[in-house]
Amino acid sequence: MKVVFLGSSDFSLTVLQALVNSSHKVLACVMGVDQKVGRGGKVEFSPVKKFCLSQNIPFFQYKSVSKQGFEDISNLQPDVLVTASFGQILRQNILTLAPFGVINVHASLLPKYRGSCPANWVLINGEKQTGVTIMQTALSLDTGDMLMQKAFDILPGETAGELLARLATLGAQMLPEALDLLESGKAVFTKQNDQQSSYYPMLKRETSQIDFSKTAEEIQHFCQGLNPWPVAWTVANGEVLKIYKATPQDNIWGLDIEKLCCGQVAKASGKSGLVVRCKDGLVLLDMVQAPNGKILPSKALLNGKKIAEGSMLGQIKE
Repeated sequence: MKVVFLGSSDFSLTVLQALVNSSHKVLACVMGVDQKVGRGGKVEFSPVKKFCLSQNIPFFQYKSVSKQGFEDISNLQPDVLVTASFGQILRQNILTLAPFGVINVHASLLPKYRGSCPANWVLINGEKQTGVTIMQTALSLDTGDMLMQKAFDILPGETAGELLARLATLGAQMLPEALDLLESGKAVFTKQNDQQSSYYPMLKRETSQIDFSKTAEEIQHFCQGLNPWPVAWTVANGEVLKIYKATPQDNIWGLDIEKLCCGQVAKASGKSGLVVRCKDGLVLLDMVQAPNGKILPSKALLNGKKIAEGSMLGQIKE
């Protein structure tokens, strides 16, 4: 099949590479406009753009493909459009441009976890299993009919970055098979059960502050789901402290933790690490990053930086 591919991210790239190596022909790729990153405002090319440049694959960049890209894509006469972590809402003109419409590689077991960050949210919510759905894109977000779905177990301690890489690999394996089914006329689509659906919003730094009134396990999952982006955080000594990993901590010191408030530092040393009171006991803030610092075990951080035992971290939600 003749394919126009839409995507920008590392997830997109993994799927695109499998598509390029399949029997299907990639006519061109579509991605968003280049973004400025860092304090210097340097323009950074997306992973997909870098790949297209290295492989001489034609590409287009639009702030809105629905508003700006119809004519360019239509002139290519694709059989199908494929999206993978594209990040733009497609209007009807793009959805009906190709004979086989738009096929999306979605990183969750739909109808659960509709939305832009499913790999993050399944970890935050402590799910044991997730997977990939190949679906027909519709006007409403992630509501289209499903063509294929495969699941796997989430690994203990897996971060969102690690999980997303595995999901991308699975999606890359599934997509050529899905396109084969379309091309052969053997594709069978299944409607989603909207009553079983769930939607989760885009993650933001502003909503990534740790709430120590949660349980230790909930905090652990929260940190896993936000690693490597946007990263969970709290406030210590008036500075933002990023938390990449947290684990439930047994009270090996015999502390009277009932006298501590949620968010209060129970232990803070090079031997104990940064241990904090939470809803059901103690949580160790295991891997942390101070402003302008490296990601370190909190034990290493506390060898050179003092955080007083008994002090409060962050602003605790009521």
